[in-house]
Amino acid sequence: MPKINGNEIRPGNVLEHNGGLWAAVKVDHVKPGKGGAFAQVEMRNLRNGSKLNERFRSADKVERVRLEQKDQQFLYEDNGMLVLMDTETYEQVQLSAELLGERRPFLQDGMMIVVEYHQDEALNASLPQKVTCKVVETEPVVKGQTAANSFKPAILDNGVKITVPPFIAQDEDIIVNTETMEYVERA
Repeated sequence: MPKINGNEIRPGNVLEHNGGLWAAVKVDHVKPGKGGAFAQVEMRNLRNGSKLNERFRSADKVERVRLEQKDQQFLYEDNGMLVLMDTETYEQVQLSAELLGERRPFLQDGMMIVVEYHQDEALNASLPQKVTCKVVETEPVVKGQTAANSFKPAILDNGVKITVPPFIAQDEDIIVNTETMEYVERA
Protein backbone atom coordinates (compact mmCIF):
# COMPACT_ATOMS: atom_id res chain seq x y z
CA MET A 1 0.00 0.00 0.00
CA PRO A 2 1.28 3.50 -0.79
CA LYS A 3 2.47 5.71 2.06
CA ILE A 4 1.63 9.40 1.92
CA ASN A 5 2.87 12.37 3.94
CA GLY A 6 0.66 13.76 6.70
CA ASN A 7 0.05 16.99 4.76
CA GLU A 8 -1.29 15.05 1.72
CA ILE A 9 -4.36 13.68 3.55
CA ARG A 10 -7.62 14.81 1.95
CA PRO A 11 -11.27 14.30 3.02
CA GLY A 12 -12.51 10.95 1.73
CA ASN A 13 -9.08 9.27 1.93
CA VAL A 14 -9.07 5.88 3.66
CA LEU A 15 -6.08 5.41 5.97
CA GLU A 16 -4.68 2.50 7.91
CA HIS A 17 -3.89 3.94 11.36
CA ASN A 18 -3.45 2.27 14.78
CA GLY A 19 -4.41 -1.10 13.31
CA GLY A 20 -7.78 0.08 11.94
CA LEU A 21 -9.24 1.48 8.73
CA TRP A 22 -10.24 5.13 9.01
CA ALA A 23 -11.96 7.51 6.56
CA ALA A 24 -10.79 11.13 6.74
CA VAL A 25 -13.94 13.19 7.30
CA LYS A 26 -12.51 16.66 7.86
CA VAL A 27 -8.97 17.95 7.34
CA ASP A 28 -7.68 21.32 8.62
CA HIS A 29 -4.16 22.45 7.73
CA VAL A 30 -2.74 24.48 10.60
CA LYS A 31 0.37 26.69 10.51
CA PRO A 32 1.01 27.86 14.07
CA GLY A 33 3.25 30.86 14.71
CA LYS A 34 5.76 28.70 16.50
CA GLY A 35 6.70 25.19 15.35
CA GLY A 36 5.97 23.25 12.18
CA ALA A 37 2.74 23.00 10.23
CA PHE A 38 0.44 20.02 10.72
CA ALA A 39 -2.85 18.58 9.49
CA GLN A 40 -5.64 18.19 12.09
CA VAL A 41 -7.63 15.21 10.77
CA GLU A 42 -11.06 14.08 11.97
CA MET A 43 -11.45 10.39 11.11
CA ARG A 44 -14.27 7.83 11.30
CA ASN A 45 -13.58 4.13 11.81
CA LEU A 46 -15.03 2.16 8.89
CA ARG A 47 -15.62 -0.96 11.00
CA ASN A 48 -17.31 0.38 14.13
CA GLY A 49 -18.13 4.05 13.33
CA SER A 50 -16.09 5.56 16.19
CA LYS A 51 -14.44 8.95 15.63
CA LEU A 52 -10.89 10.09 16.25
CA ASN A 53 -9.06 13.43 15.99
CA GLU A 54 -5.39 13.09 15.11
CA ARG A 55 -2.53 15.45 14.23
CA PHE A 56 -0.22 14.53 11.37
CA ARG A 57 2.97 16.50 10.72
CA SER A 58 4.24 16.68 7.15
CA ALA A 59 7.10 14.30 8.06
CA ASP A 60 4.64 11.63 9.32
CA LYS A 61 3.97 8.79 6.90
CA VAL A 62 0.53 7.10 6.80
CA GLU A 63 -0.73 4.14 4.79
CA ARG A 64 -3.38 5.11 2.24
CA VAL A 65 -5.76 2.26 1.46
CA ARG A 66 -7.56 1.93 -1.85
CA LEU A 67 -10.99 0.36 -1.54
CA GLU A 68 -12.32 -1.77 -4.38
CA GLN A 69 -15.71 -0.51 -5.57
CA LYS A 70 -18.21 -2.99 -6.99
CA ASP A 71 -21.61 -2.31 -8.51
CA GLN A 72 -24.09 -4.73 -7.00
CA GLN A 73 -27.83 -5.22 -7.47
CA PHE A 74 -30.14 -5.44 -4.44
CA LEU A 75 -32.32 -8.56 -4.60
CA TYR A 76 -34.09 -8.85 -1.22
CA GLU A 77 -33.67 -8.52 2.55
CA ASP A 78 -33.62 -11.52 4.87
CA ASN A 79 -33.40 -11.20 8.69
CA GLY A 80 -31.49 -7.90 8.64
CA MET A 81 -29.18 -9.09 5.87
CA LEU A 82 -29.21 -7.56 2.38
CA VAL A 83 -28.85 -10.10 -0.43
CA LEU A 84 -26.92 -8.52 -3.31
CA MET A 85 -25.81 -9.86 -6.67
CA ASP A 86 -22.50 -9.02 -8.32
CA THR A 87 -23.47 -7.87 -11.84
CA GLU A 88 -20.28 -9.25 -13.42
CA THR A 89 -20.04 -12.72 -11.84
CA TYR A 90 -23.73 -13.15 -10.86
CA GLU A 91 -22.46 -14.27 -7.45
CA GLN A 92 -24.78 -13.52 -4.52
CA VAL A 93 -23.46 -12.02 -1.28
CA GLN A 94 -25.10 -11.19 2.03
CA LEU A 95 -24.25 -7.95 3.83
CA SER A 96 -25.64 -6.42 7.01
CA ALA A 97 -28.38 -3.81 6.48
CA GLU A 98 -26.47 -1.68 9.05
CA LEU A 99 -24.02 -0.84 6.24
CA LEU A 100 -26.54 1.66 4.80
CA GLY A 101 -27.45 3.24 8.14
CA GLU A 102 -30.27 5.81 8.00
CA ARG A 103 -30.45 5.59 4.18
CA ARG A 104 -31.73 1.99 4.39
CA PRO A 105 -35.44 2.90 3.71
CA PHE A 106 -34.50 4.31 0.28
CA LEU A 107 -33.24 0.92 -0.94
CA GLN A 108 -35.64 -0.44 -3.59
CA ASP A 109 -35.92 -3.84 -5.30
CA GLY A 110 -33.49 -4.21 -8.18
CA MET A 111 -31.60 -1.01 -7.25
CA MET A 112 -27.91 -0.80 -8.15
CA ILE A 113 -25.69 0.18 -5.21
CA VAL A 114 -21.91 0.67 -4.93
CA VAL A 115 -20.23 -1.45 -2.24
CA GLU A 116 -16.66 -0.67 -1.17
CA TYR A 117 -14.49 -3.65 -0.21
CA HIS A 118 -11.14 -3.93 1.56
CA GLN A 119 -9.84 -7.38 0.61
CA ASP A 120 -13.08 -9.40 1.06
CA GLU A 121 -14.65 -7.24 3.78
CA ALA A 122 -17.49 -4.87 2.83
CA LEU A 123 -16.91 -1.54 4.60
CA ASN A 124 -19.29 0.92 2.98
CA ALA A 125 -22.28 0.99 0.66
CA SER A 126 -23.80 3.93 -1.18
CA LEU A 127 -27.15 4.34 -2.88
CA PRO A 128 -27.82 6.35 -6.04
CA GLN A 129 -27.89 10.06 -5.14
CA LYS A 130 -31.50 10.53 -6.32
CA VAL A 131 -34.39 8.14 -5.73
CA THR A 132 -38.06 8.38 -6.78
CA CYS A 133 -40.59 8.01 -3.93
CA LYS A 134 -44.36 8.41 -3.61
CA VAL A 135 -45.89 10.83 -1.09
CA VAL A 136 -48.46 8.82 0.90
CA GLU A 137 -49.47 11.46 3.43
CA THR A 138 -49.31 15.26 3.42
CA GLU A 139 -51.52 18.27 3.97
CA PRO A 140 -53.80 19.24 1.05
CA VAL A 141 -52.67 21.86 -1.47
CA VAL A 142 -53.79 25.35 -0.44
CA LYS A 143 -54.43 27.73 -3.35
CA GLY A 144 -52.58 31.02 -3.11
CA GLN A 145 -50.03 29.72 -0.62
CA THR A 146 -46.88 30.54 -2.57
CA ALA A 147 -44.73 32.11 0.11
CA ALA A 148 -41.05 31.50 -0.51
CA ASN A 149 -39.39 28.83 1.64
CA SER A 150 -42.65 27.50 3.09
CA PHE A 151 -42.47 23.73 3.35
CA LYS A 152 -44.93 21.22 4.79
CA PRO A 153 -44.31 17.78 6.32
CA ALA A 154 -44.86 14.65 4.21
CA ILE A 155 -44.55 10.90 4.75
CA LEU A 156 -43.14 8.83 1.87
CA ASP A 157 -44.07 5.28 0.82
CA ASN A 158 -40.95 3.99 2.63
CA GLY A 159 -42.01 5.57 5.97
CA VAL A 160 -39.46 8.42 5.88
CA LYS A 161 -40.68 11.87 6.96
CA ILE A 162 -39.38 14.84 4.94
CA THR A 163 -40.56 18.36 4.10
CA VAL A 164 -41.93 19.22 0.66
CA PRO A 165 -43.06 22.44 -1.06
CA PRO A 166 -46.75 23.40 -0.62
CA PHE A 167 -47.69 22.45 -4.22
CA ILE A 168 -46.89 18.74 -3.73
CA ALA A 169 -50.05 16.68 -3.28
CA GLN A 170 -50.70 13.23 -1.81
CA ASP A 171 -49.98 10.23 -4.14
CA GLU A 172 -47.53 12.34 -6.16
CA ASP A 173 -44.10 10.95 -7.14
CA ILE A 174 -41.12 13.06 -6.10
CA ILE A 175 -37.34 12.73 -6.33
CA VAL A 176 -35.43 12.68 -3.02
CA ASN A 177 -31.69 13.19 -2.45
CA THR A 178 -30.53 10.10 -0.47
CA GLU A 179 -27.50 11.89 1.03
CA THR A 180 -29.33 14.90 2.50
CA MET A 181 -32.75 13.18 2.68
CA GLU A 182 -34.40 16.26 1.14
CA TYR A 183 -36.93 16.95 -1.61
CA VAL A 184 -35.29 17.67 -5.00
CA GLU A 185 -38.08 17.90 -7.61
CA ARG A 186 -41.22 16.31 -8.98
CA ALA A 187 -40.71 13.00 -10.74
